[in-house]
Amino acid sequence: MGMSVSNTFSKIDCKKILHIPNFYPPHIGGIEDLCCNIVKIVKNHTNIEQKVICFSETKETKYDTYEGVDIIRVGVITKIANQSVSIYYKKILTKIMKEFRPNIIHFHTPNPLVAFLLLSVLPKNTKLIVHWHSDIIAQKYLYYLVKGIESKLLLRANTIIATSPNYIESSNPLKKVKGKTTIIPSAIDVQKFEITQTVKDRIESIKANYTCPIVLFVGRHVAYKGLEYLIKAESQIIEKCVLLIGGIGKQTNYLKSINNSKRIFFLGRISDELLSAYYYAADIFVFPSITKNEAFGLALVEAMYCSTPAITFTIQGSGVNWVNINGETGVEIENKNITELSNAINILLKNQALREEYARNAKKRIEENFTINKIKDIILELYKDEDINE
Repeated sequence: MGMSVSNTFSKIDCKKILHIPNFYPPHIGGIEDLCCNIVKIVKNHTNIEQKVICFSETKETKYDTYEGVDIIRVGVITKIANQSVSIYYKKILTKIMKEFRPNIIHFHTPNPLVAFLLLSVLPKNTKLIVHWHSDIIAQKYLYYLVKGIESKLLLRANTIIATSPNYIESSNPLKKVKGKTTIIPSAIDVQKFEITQTVKDRIESIKANYTCPIVLFVGRHVAYKGLEYLIKAESQIIEKCVLLIGGIGKQTNYLKSINNSKRIFFLGRISDELLSAYYYAADIFVFPSITKNEAFGLALVEAMYCSTPAITFTIQGSGVNWVNINGETGVEIENKNITELSNAINILLKNQALREEYARNAKKRIEENFTINKIKDIILELYKDEDINE
């Protein structure tokens, strides 16, 4: 791009950015982390003011700050097909528009209810950036109801962000707006994964606790994550190992009910303090997502940065297979194929040299493509004001 950060911001005079994700940290999730990382990119620039409006995890609306940025968490009365519903959202959003007067809206999708509300209050001269994380896939009946809103949102957007070239080519909505779509991969804050002495001690403690190779999964326990295929593959894994499953979710009880193995351990939610140690301690990271609901996979990026070779299923149109390169950073196998999954685990467990080669390549790929520093200038360029008419 050839433009320094300082030059980028020399063209911005006290601009205001309103970020609109579904949720925001400390709520756990890949989109939440990415939104927070984007906020961090511009937080230290004194001529940029930022706010975040998102849903609360309770019925109560909360006004607070997170890492120095104002957050409005709007109370939720219910959820319908994974869509949070609030009777207060439009009133609060309208008030923010009038009082904060943002020059730029950075809106994260899918979030159809808020898309509808946003379009009803969005001033015509406000720049709209739509961050397209995923098509609406599972809720097909809901999609027919919101398809018109989605089309209006994409038409109104000044810029649309896709997280991988794979997704643009496979997404019917994005194919229609290729001309204003740009690729900005999801990215991680590598400072969270520095190897300090404390982390080293935790790694050794984890390894001492299990005393054999570790196969790790971290993520939400929902159907599209494909965890049942990993559990079913365990009986065909002949090499000595333990399977550690981090995270919680709607499927946790079901997954425990189908597990008959004494070498599968459910860890629950892994704290931020321990997460990097588990990544580093693992010998293999299995990311068995099965549908395009998994548009990218930040946990996959994190594990690969921590020098852990990955195993992923082929997911047509997903960025997962853009992040993990088959035969270079890990292994890609046929979707839902339990035999191929167990074979891939057996091969990597048996071949330390291959694991180490993939591990080096995995870390290098993340360093070169998927860190905050790598996307910083692209994000700042998007926030320039040259096409905003005040």
